[in-house]
Amino acid sequence: MASVAAEDLAPIIPAVSSRVSSGVYSGPVFDMARQQFDHVADHLQIPEEERQRIFMPKRAIAVSCPIHRDDGSVAVFNGYRVQHHLTLGPTKGGTRFSPSVDVGEVGALAIWMSWKCALVGLPYGGGKGGITVDPYSLSRRELEALSRRYMQEMIPFVGPQIDVMAPDMGTDETIMAWFMDTYSMYHGSTVTEIVTGKPVDCGGTLGRREATGRGVAYLIGRAMEIVGIDPTQSTAIIQGFGNVGAVTAIELLRRGVRVIGVSDHTAAYFDPRGLDVEALTAFVRDNRVLRRFSSETLIDAEEMLTRPCDVLVPAAMERAINANNAGQLQCRILAEGANGPTTPEADLILALRRDEIFLIPDILCNAGGVIVSYFEWVQDLQRFFWDEPEILDKLYRTLERALQRVLSRAALDGLSHRDAAMALGVETVRQAKATRGLFP
Repeated sequence: MASVAAEDLAPIIPAVSSRVSSGVYSGPVFDMARQQFDHVADHLQIPEEERQRIFMPKRAIAVSCPIHRDDGSVAVFNGYRVQHHLTLGPTKGGTRFSPSVDVGEVGALAIWMSWKCALVGLPYGGGKGGITVDPYSLSRRELEALSRRYMQEMIPFVGPQIDVMAPDMGTDETIMAWFMDTYSMYHGSTVTEIVTGKPVDCGGTLGRREATGRGVAYLIGRAMEIVGIDPTQSTAIIQGFGNVGAVTAIELLRRGVRVIGVSDHTAAYFDPRGLDVEALTAFVRDNRVLRRFSSETLIDAEEMLTRPCDVLVPAAMERAINANNAGQLQCRILAEGANGPTTPEADLILALRRDEIFLIPDILCNAGGVIVSYFEWVQDLQRFFWDEPEILDKLYRTLERALQRVLSRAALDGLSHRDAAMALGVETVRQAKATRGLFP
């Protein structure tokens, strides 16, 4: 495969757009979301006077969350929630507990969620929230106290028809159960539909925890069919071994793919003969992170991204694929399991390598989670639940429709897969806003 150096693109890499005022939002992740929007808005020829209304979030909430620590002291954590638009229905999106959380990051994630929901045909706007905290630094009692306090602070701004939360980085189904219970106690009755990603015995749905990873693996399988790769003769590298990355690895293994590299924020392992995915999964289940799994297959995490493989899955943080490494990727399929893993500068490089690398953009690739969250919300509203085969069938059919829309639009307009997916999502939101008009 040919490589492209970042310096070769210096004359054509644009500065961050400032045509849409960012208001209270700042930071590289929000700037990235803004660049992506301006790029697709140029393609769609959206007038400047329309752009701010389409792009800027409707509402940003910042709260202080004080809790008693186990040692008797009081600690205060900053929490956020951003609701991008409510034009198509309530906002929908995850809640992450991470030291990097700020209002700019949360705002970008809410915006991407809007395009994602619109692309796959869900009646939602995008939402996202989080607390600036390392969840591993808290005891279980402290984690529960912080989770409940955050939801308590959000009660005036959320609801089953306003904003529906879900898990994200650093949160899980237990935290969603605490959210649901806290909201229900204030409401005076059990409101299961206030969050998704709950335990099944608390109104959750079968298959929700695995949904994002299963969706990533399904789309990788479809991409292999399109480009002519035999799964049983293929290899994969997965950056990020949380819920999404681990489930993706298991699902790819079931399809016969050899997983040769995995990493998280603590360690990276690479073995061209294949790693023991089941052992890795069990180790993380017991130890929460990959560190100390092995000393024999350790590799530098950045170097691992550019090793030869058929499938590369960035399923960790934003901006992992950038101008410095995009030209060195040696994969045939780039499946974006994370939100925003590829910078606009890297996209310019990937556009030059379109015949070499089949991109599955994030707003399509990781949409399985919000699709099955939608199924959970519908089941909770109706108090009628489906079995797992029915859920999987609906999930894969929804992803297939979205994939075909993206491929058709890319071919019709000569666009990259990301630009095609973004165009479809932005168009849907724009049309809905135009149809409803502006009140008052």
